[in-house]
Amino acid sequence: MTAHSPARAKPAAAASQPPLLRETIGNIAVLTLNRPQARNSLSEAMLADLSREFDSLAADKRIRAVVLAAHGSAFSAGHDLKELTAHRADPDGGRSYTRHIMERCSALMLSVLRLPQPVIAAVEATATAAGCQLVATCDLAVASTTAKFCTPGVHIGLFCSTPMVALSRNVARKHAMEMLLTGDMISAQDAYRIGLINRVVEAGTAREEALNLARTIAANSAAAVKFGKEAFYQQLEMGVADAYAHATEVMVKNMMARDAEEGIAAFVEKRQPTWEED
Repeated sequence: MTAHSPARAKPAAAASQPPLLRETIGNIAVLTLNRPQARNSLSEAMLADLSREFDSLAADKRIRAVVLAAHGSAFSAGHDLKELTAHRADPDGGRSYTRHIMERCSALMLSVLRLPQPVIAAVEATATAAGCQLVATCDLAVASTTAKFCTPGVHIGLFCSTPMVALSRNVARKHAMEMLLTGDMISAQDAYRIGLINRVVEAGTAREEALNLARTIAANSAAAVKFGKEAFYQQLEMGVADAYAHATEVMVKNMMARDAEEGIAAFVEKRQPTWEED
C-alpha cells in the first residue's frame, strides 16, 4: 500500500509507516523510499510497492516524469539481508525464496527501463548493493555531495552479480569491475566522473534539482520522449548496423506522429508547440 498526498511527504516516524510514499507535483510523480529505520532496504514489501507504482505510472498519461527519492541516512542499502537470512531455515535452505526475491528485483529494474516516462534518482545519502543498482538503472541521477555509492557484496562473500548488470551498462568496464571487485565506497564526485550519475549538487538539494530536471523533460512531447527512451535501450543491445536500422524505423514512426508534425510546424512558425497530452 502506498500513500498519495499533494504535499511533500514527511519522514516516517515508525516502522508502521508505508515503505513507499507517492506525491504528484504537477505532471511529475515523486516516489520516496520510506524505510529509514531499515536504511530503505529493498524488502519484499518495498519491491512489491515499487512494482505496483511503476505499473500504475506506465498507464498514467498525465505523468511526464518520475523522481525517485528516499528518507533517512541511506538512499537504499540494497536487499534486506535479515529477510533473506530468515529463510535459511526453509527446507531448501532458502534457495527458492532467494530466487523469488532476485527475480522480483530484476523485474522491477526492467520495469524502470520499460516505463514510458524517464525516471530520475535523487540521492542524498549512501546507495549500496541493489540500492546502487537502482540508481544505475534509473534513466538519470542527481546526487548531493553527501551521497556515496558502492557494491560491497564481495566483503561478505556475496558478489553483487545482479547490481553488476546495471552498473556495467552505465559505466566503463574497468570502473565497474573496480567497484565490484573491491566493494569500496566512492564519492558523488567519483560517481559523476565515471558516469554513474549526471549531476552533483549541494547537500539537501538533490530532490529539488531532480524535480527541476524532471520539469525540463516534462515540457517536451511525451510521445517523443517515449519513442526515444524505448529506442535508446533497444539499440544498446544491437550491433551498430542493426542499431541504425532500428533507429531509422523509429524516426519514421516518430515523424508520422501528431506531435512531430506540430513541433516542426511550431518551429517553422516561431511559436510554442502544443503537445497532444497538454
